[in-house]
Amino acid sequence: MRQEILIGVERRRRWSDEQKIRVLSEVGVDGATVSDVARRHDVTRQHLYQWRRWLRQRSPAGDRGVRFLPLERVDDETVPSGSCGVTRPGRVDIVLRNGRSIGVMGDPPDALLVRIIRIAETA
Repeated sequence: MRQEILIGVERRRRWSDEQKIRVLSEVGVDGATVSDVARRHDVTRQHLYQWRRWLRQRSPAGDRGVRFLPLERVDDETVPSGSCGVTRPGRVDIVLRNGRSIGVMGDPPDALLVRIIRIAETA
């Protein structure tokens, strides 16, 4: 039986929770795929999927960091280009921390908004 002995610095890296969340938040920003982000940080795609699963299990089902804030309706002329706010009458654009945005028309129930935001943040 033949064995190989590896000598040198340990290849295994340790990632803090904050680092994992920061890396995961890059997925989907400017069209970046899981493969792109994995290559950028020199990890496998499977690492990112495992980290995503770990993050989902760590967060309680009811609280995923989704918070609702009161909004004021403003005129289209007062909203600077590229910012979030009312873009058309009855439409609100929500920009998430990971850079994705969601356009909402009308007044959907809170439960539906929470579900949409969760899907957009974890996709």
